Amino acid sequence: MLRIEHLSKCYEKGTYAVRDLSLHIEKGDVFGFIGHNGAGKTTTIKSATGILEFDEGEIYIDGISIKKDPVECKRKFAYIPDNPELYNNMKGIKYLDFVADIYGVSSADRAARVEKYGRMLEIYDDLGGVISTYSHGMKQKLVIISALIHAPKLLIMDEPFVGLDPKSAHTVKELMAELCSEGGAVFFSTHVLDVAEKICNKMAIIKNGELIASGATADIKGNNSLEEVFLELTE
Repeated sequence: MLRIEHLSKCYEKGTYAVRDLSLHIEKGDVFGFIGHNGAGKTTTIKSATGILEFDEGEIYIDGISIKKDPVECKRKFAYIPDNPELYNNMKGIKYLDFVADIYGVSSADRAARVEKYGRMLEIYDDLGGVISTYSHGMKQKLVIISALIHAPKLLIMDEPFVGLDPKSAHTVKELMAELCSEGGAVFFSTHVLDVAEKICNKMAIIKNGELIASGATADIKGNNSLEEVFLELTE
């Protein structure tokens, strides 16, 4: 579903944000991407979503190159950033209609998905409000609904649980599991190690732009906690 092959991104003075990174996320995977601040997680994610140009390597979304055909790739995935930027003067429902129009989602499908996800995230009755009046958590919920409105095959998220209350975070985990059960995949970065340990079947740990561990969660942590393994590998 997502293949990152020998990705390298170098900034000025020869400083690598990511160096020779390869990851394979397959259908059904909930894949966690873990590392300290500045380790290269966001650079990798922005490269995978076509936001950031990279120097070496290749990235494929469902077999399609993000370099060669970014528009077709973007039809297949949804991206949720760590700090969502929204049109604050719009009403929530108008924003969702705007996103649905971009992806060509039918009126019936968008209405059904907005109601389903809006009620699951307990924001449905607030969608008539102006986004500028929303709390950070409400904005995050709106972004999650907008990401799911075109039924993506791949969900890419950067710290998706920031700003969510425990109940909403639990709902997001359910949505991630639902997408994977239908043949999709999830790739997300997080600092919340206990969450990653519980919900990810695979994960990767990155340090200073280089991959230091990747594989099945059970294999990486062995008989230890993920926190213990992470601290041992990164310190």
